[in-house]
Parts: sequence; structure tokens; C-alpha cells
Amino acid sequence: MIDRYEKGMEILKITNKNKIQEVFKELEDIAPDLGRFVVEFPYSEIYTREGLDLKTRELATVAALTALGNAEPQLKDHINAALNVENTPKEIVEVIMQMSAYAGFPAAINGIRAAKEIFKERGLLPVK
Repeated sequence: MIDRYEKGMEILKITNKNKIQEVFKELEDIAPDLGRFVVEFPYSEIYTREGLDLKTRELATVAALTALGNAEPQLKDHINAALNVENTPKEIVEVIMQMSAYAGFPAAINGIRAAKEIFKERGLLPVK
């Protein structure tokens, strides 16, 4: 049986293949267990559940992080992850815009700014 850490890392390799080490590096000298917890719980236990594919899970995560309004680094990581699992820039923009009705315009505008930064880095502007 595959352990929870390995199972979570397999999902991270699909969703955040270029950013995995950044998360661990930020935490290694102060709270290395926190990085392990992130791998073992959300990525191993939640992301691998039946019922939703990774594309849908990443859109839901982008929506939630947009609505929180205080998680810009994580939002950017998950916008990248959403693109990595075949969400289009247009789909990401639409889910962020929908959050204006539930989280307010400031949260949606900040989410769009985060998306714009990621899209620019990846050469995906303008969004059509």
C-alpha cells in the first residue's frame, strides 16, 4: 500500500510540478512538518477522492482562495495548478469573476490580478 506522503506527492507532481520544492524550502527551517501535513492531508486524502477530477478540484480551489482574499501566494500556485490540469485561462477568469457575487469585488479584483500575473509569466495574455 502506498503511504499518504507518496500518494500526495503524486498529485503534487501533476498539479504543481514546477513549484513543489518552493513550498518545502519556505518551511524547512521553521516548520518542516507543516509541509508534510499539506502533502498528506489535502493532496493525499482530499485530491484523490472519487467524485471530482483534478480539473474541477483546482477550479474549486481557485474559487475558495479567491473568496478568502488573503492567500495570494497560494492562489497563484493553484492558478498554475489549474492550468497544469487543463483548465483554460478563460475558465479561471470566469470562476474568479463569479466570486465577486459571493466574496465581493475587492476579492475578485485581487484574484484577477493574481491570474493576470500568472498568465503573463506563462505567455497567456490576452485572454480571449
